[in-house]
Amino acid sequence: MKLTHALTALALGTAVLAAPAAAQERISIGTGGTGGLFYVIGAGMADVLNKHMADTTARAEVTGASVENIRRVGADQMTFGFSSSSTLYEAKNGEGPFKDGAQPVAAMAYLYPAVLQVATVKDTGITSLADLNGKRVNLGPPGSNAAVLAQRLLDAYGVFDPGKAQFLSYSEGTNALMNGTVDATVVLAGAPTAALIDLDAQRDMVLLPLEEAKVADMIKKYPFYQIYEIPAGTYPDQTEGVAVINDPATIFTRENADDELIYTITKTLFDNLDELGQIHPQAKAIKLDTATKTPIALQAGAQRYFDETK
Repeated sequence: MKLTHALTALALGTAVLAAPAAAQERISIGTGGTGGLFYVIGAGMADVLNKHMADTTARAEVTGASVENIRRVGADQMTFGFSSSSTLYEAKNGEGPFKDGAQPVAAMAYLYPAVLQVATVKDTGITSLADLNGKRVNLGPPGSNAAVLAQRLLDAYGVFDPGKAQFLSYSEGTNALMNGTVDATVVLAGAPTAALIDLDAQRDMVLLPLEEAKVADMIKKYPFYQIYEIPAGTYPDQTEGVAVINDPATIFTRENADDELIYTITKTLFDNLDELGQIHPQAKAIKLDTATKTPIALQAGAQRYFDETK
């Protein structure tokens, strides 16, 4: 009798081992460096997907941000990724860093504004972008989206001087402004941002507003940019709204990605925005009513989800 029980138990155990395991959906998310907002919010998205999507393992990957994410997603090495709107537009159209060939990408959603903040301090006497003529301006890290956008903005005003331009990190730029070695500095990020919060705490900071008429031709030429107003009080010394250029953060995937998977990812993220909003203050800006304001067409699965929410 004992032998019979033993053989039965062995047969059952063998059957369990032979049964196919539930298929695990592996989702890889291209973000940026560990200190950046892309990584912070991407890691939060991975947590939401792991919590609310059955049989799913999602992971945020550290990358070189927009350009690397686009190339790797386009090559089917990652499921979806983060990018600035300008870089995503250029990738789709074979421009800028993608002159070697357009990438097979499609948008998933607009996330939050990333705005070019041009800052100076009261002691300089500078109150407008036009006043930067002949001045020393830090445009941000060399080769960065900030440097590209800042040059385009200064060109629109006719005040870009390559001999006066500097290319420093955001923290180096604010330090140079406080030390008097530059007259203005830029930061491309959500507002408020740490570098300018620190500057405003130590000096009377002035944010320089743009005039829509001055940048109309620039926005026509580069349609991925938007005009955005930083609300009054975003920084303590800021008593009025400030018009700036917005190069929004977006998420994207491959154009031919599985529609059902992208639908489910998009639905899971946007059905749980309350959880995403707890990750970082900027994540609270991710909203359903702005999600479709992407620089390129939405992927079919994402489009289906947003169509259902109308």
